[in-house]
Amino acid sequence: MASLVERNNRYYVVYSYMTENGEKKQKWEGFTTKVDALRRKSEVEYRQQVGSVIISQCETVNDLLREYIDVYGKVNWALSTYSANVRMIQNYIQPHIGELKLEEITPRVLERYYQSMLKTKAAPKCTDKKYKKSDTLVTSETVRRIHKLLHSCFEQAVRWDLMLRNPAQYANIPKSQSKQRDIWTAEMLMKAVDLCEDPKLKLAINLSFACSLRLGELLGLTWSCIDISEESIKNGTAYVYVNKELQRVERDVVKKLDKKDIIFEFPILSQKNKTQLVLKKPKTATSTRKVFLPRTVAEMLVNWRSTQDELREALGHDYIDYDLVFAGYYGMPTEVSSITDEFQRLIVENNLPRVVFHSLRHSSITYKLKLNGGDIKAVQGDSGHAQAKMVTDQYSHILDDDRKLNAQLFEDAFYQKKDVGEPACDTTPLAGSTGKHSLISEDDRQLLEKLMSDESAAALLMALVKKLT
Repeated sequence: MASLVERNNRYYVVYSYMTENGEKKQKWEGFTTKVDALRRKSEVEYRQQVGSVIISQCETVNDLLREYIDVYGKVNWALSTYSANVRMIQNYIQPHIGELKLEEITPRVLERYYQSMLKTKAAPKCTDKKYKKSDTLVTSETVRRIHKLLHSCFEQAVRWDLMLRNPAQYANIPKSQSKQRDIWTAEMLMKAVDLCEDPKLKLAINLSFACSLRLGELLGLTWSCIDISEESIKNGTAYVYVNKELQRVERDVVKKLDKKDIIFEFPILSQKNKTQLVLKKPKTATSTRKVFLPRTVAEMLVNWRSTQDELREALGHDYIDYDLVFAGYYGMPTEVSSITDEFQRLIVENNLPRVVFHSLRHSSITYKLKLNGGDIKAVQGDSGHAQAKMVTDQYSHILDDDRKLNAQLFEDAFYQKKDVGEPACDTTPLAGSTGKHSLISEDDRQLLEKLMSDESAAALLMALVKKLT
């Protein structure tokens, strides 16, 4: 086991390891933060569980990458992240700079490598059809992901005393212009719902929009995590609890990561299949959340469950009950492709604006920001973003719209002298007011408006109101 030692405001992970010559030695690794030290401690202990901790000499980038995947990746990466990172290493890093020695890797070498990648043909995606030919080049966004991975890899090499500094820290990366995702307006979304004849797809659209759900979260919902009781609907407290997601993963990755983050494995229909469906833990810790349901959507779920119960009773033992909300005809999970294909068919057949299903989540977040006046924390709670900054970065255009409105309100109120009314935060109801109807008479209102037209009098009145409240 490794131990954690604190000395002079630094944290040290102390452990024993075997050199490649078979010599047992003790190593101290220093960190400035306790979080980093604990992370390294867990890496070492994981390595000790699967075998002796061996500090590799790692002469080349390939040597380092293998150690990085084995020691760091298996501990810190989720299933999908592991698959994506390994594929990126195999396709874009190892063939190009894998044979270089670590001391040869400099910021200049990395920058030349990044520029060369922009002229390299992109590797086919796992979702591409077999034999599909493409002349697509590696995008700047892909290069940025490569850089992020290498930065993490070299940072570990520094911590393992394999490199003196992280060359990726000083390397410039190609600029990437993020594209704003197209979304439907509320009117267009309601039109699509009206045109949709598939009850499962209609429910999926409404739930995704109302609850800001990712598609995997949507398809991973179980009835045990939903409260749609008559009382809850009446009180406005009906909710869905997001604590898992449905995902198709590579079987060999599941084995390599020792079923990490997997909650449930669905039966494998054929041993020839290289992938399998699982229920796994959500994307991040903040992705686990309770989202309250609009009354209409809650009632949709009530009707859907009733229909599902009738089907279960009719099929009897042929129905395999996994408690899934979006169960297939015989109870099996609904694949992501089933929803996305039907969604695209709905768009094509009705000549609707082209968007992807995930855009419904973006529409949801956009309208929630507009309706609640830009309450980022509330939206973050619904969306499951790890940080509020992720919301502001991705939806800054919404906040920009609000700031434009603020400028127009100031123009109308102070410069054009238009009557735009007093801000809601400054109009305090009189004692006994219900909040729905003002107790101020029309004569009193006119007198108040005259007083408020005088800057000095207005200031005194507002100060008095604040003092009284």
